[in-house]
Amino acid sequence: MRNLQTPLREFLRTETGSAAVLLAATLAALAWANLAPSSYEGLWRTPLAVSVGDAVVSQDLRGWVNSGLMTFYFFVVGLEARREFDMGDLRERRRAALPVLVGIGGMVVPVVVYLGVNAGLPSAYGWGAAMSTDTAFALGMLALVGARFPDRLRVFMLTVTVVDDIVALVVIVTVYSGDITLPPLVAALGTFAVVLVVRALGVRHGLVYVLLGAAAWVALFVSGVDPLVVGLAMGLLTYAYPAARTDLERASGLFRLFREQPTPELERSVRVGLASAISPNERLQRLYHPWTSYVIVPLFALCNAGIKVDADLLGRALASPITLGVLLAYVLGKPVGVAGAAWLVARLSGGRLRPPVGWAAVVGGGAIAGIGFTVSLLVATIAFRGLELEEAKVGVLCAAVCASALTWVLSRATAFLPKPLRIRALLGTAETVVDLAVPVDPGRDHVRGPREAPVTMVEYGDFECPYCGRAEAVVRDLLADFGDLRYVWRHLPLNDVHPRAQLAAEAAEAAAGQGAFWSMHDRLLESQDDLKPSDLVRHAEELGLDVDRFRRDLRARAGAARIAEDVDSADLSGVSGTPTFFLNGRRHQGAYDIDTLSSAVRLARARAAIRS
Repeated sequence: MRNLQTPLREFLRTETGSAAVLLAATLAALAWANLAPSSYEGLWRTPLAVSVGDAVVSQDLRGWVNSGLMTFYFFVVGLEARREFDMGDLRERRRAALPVLVGIGGMVVPVVVYLGVNAGLPSAYGWGAAMSTDTAFALGMLALVGARFPDRLRVFMLTVTVVDDIVALVVIVTVYSGDITLPPLVAALGTFAVVLVVRALGVRHGLVYVLLGAAAWVALFVSGVDPLVVGLAMGLLTYAYPAARTDLERASGLFRLFREQPTPELERSVRVGLASAISPNERLQRLYHPWTSYVIVPLFALCNAGIKVDADLLGRALASPITLGVLLAYVLGKPVGVAGAAWLVARLSGGRLRPPVGWAAVVGGGAIAGIGFTVSLLVATIAFRGLELEEAKVGVLCAAVCASALTWVLSRATAFLPKPLRIRALLGTAETVVDLAVPVDPGRDHVRGPREAPVTMVEYGDFECPYCGRAEAVVRDLLADFGDLRYVWRHLPLNDVHPRAQLAAEAAEAAAGQGAFWSMHDRLLESQDDLKPSDLVRHAEELGLDVDRFRRDLRARAGAARIAEDVDSADLSGVSGTPTFFLNGRRHQGAYDIDTLSSAVRLARARAAIRS
């Protein structure tokens, strides 16, 4: 069985895996700063200048990491935000209000806590260091210490932290930028306007956008505005969309031409055709996300997390309003802000907008959001200097440890709840996003299992597809194991790669005219090498069908219109390959083995039970 790697699953996997690298970089920075403090600071304060003619951009290595390389980090944040709005949970605009307001609430409350501790003090200016969650660190630690929480919590928290990062960047640009010089700022805005025009004209050459983005970055840097916003803006402009079936068919046609005549020109056409079938958003995430997660963010931690820990620093930190403000803001303010905002939105919307997980999971997500490492350190390096910066770093590091411990305690506590209450507390009662564009119609669709089952599995399949043939055995086991599962088959013959798939689908519909759809369905998937017209007639004869009527229906293509309707519904649902499964209207992302699909069915059944 193949395991489809979707953009969201790969993003979460990369973020989770990079947490270990980020932690190692943090520990290395602390060790380096304590064993050889002079070399640590000496390296990162090394000046580096880039000049073109009379134009010079100069800052130390730490500055290039913080405002240069971190631009790529915010570019990936922008890409993921765009993907969420185009293809993720936020594609239903009504649902966007919840993560947006939860993200804002999860920032406002910590800021209020920090300002409360630092009221009337000059250190109040550093409130921006107490607001933002580190996406990679938080998701990685959630997988480690919050294993009892459902996977949907990671997706929900990813959406919330994307909003968090966007708001944090706006704060950095508007609050923590230096004196602004107007002419370069106007030049930066003009450059960005050119980007919009080039994009509207359909230009797809990456080098054009790289040059324009670099020009906008330099102009903003010279103007005094933090240039990190360039990365976010460029990411938000990059569309995300599923691979269209027409694009895949065109790519298949190009590959066949190359197979017949393997010339360099056709090889290039095949590469371009394959690349164009995938959205620019997904291609750029594949390119940059591993670099930002495994190189840039750990490098940022290496150059910013190092502080010399001694008795004097710890003594100051225990009494420092900066340290205490950051610590309390993250450990107390984040859970209260996230859970409180989610509860308030649910209450004010009359329950129409609810988190996709239960309230215990929401509180756990708020607790792990107390890891504010990357953006928090970024703001701290702008807002503080000297001893104050060290105290802020102590608060950030301690908050990460305490937030992880609190999440672990909450995760363990859910195990002591009675099972029905535990399921509701973890899974919640919210309706999930429906991906299936055309609902199941028992009067039209081919259905196996109870008509009123709590879980409906829809498969878009191709009788010549080898993966569909392997999945059929799994589906049979599922139907045997789950007496309350309803299974629906819809046709999606991939004619560009399976030349006999259309005729096989029409044969199944011809058999359906005699009440034998499922018998023919099973026979075709068992005999995928025997799909020639003579084989189909033989199948009909062996199944005891009226062979003359079967031949007439097959010649008349009696089932072609019905198959075309299934193909249209697949296009509306964003289905481009087979097999593709939907469980209670939600697309199944992942492997098609018995364990994975059984877990998905149990989860769908539990959600259905909660809603009923």
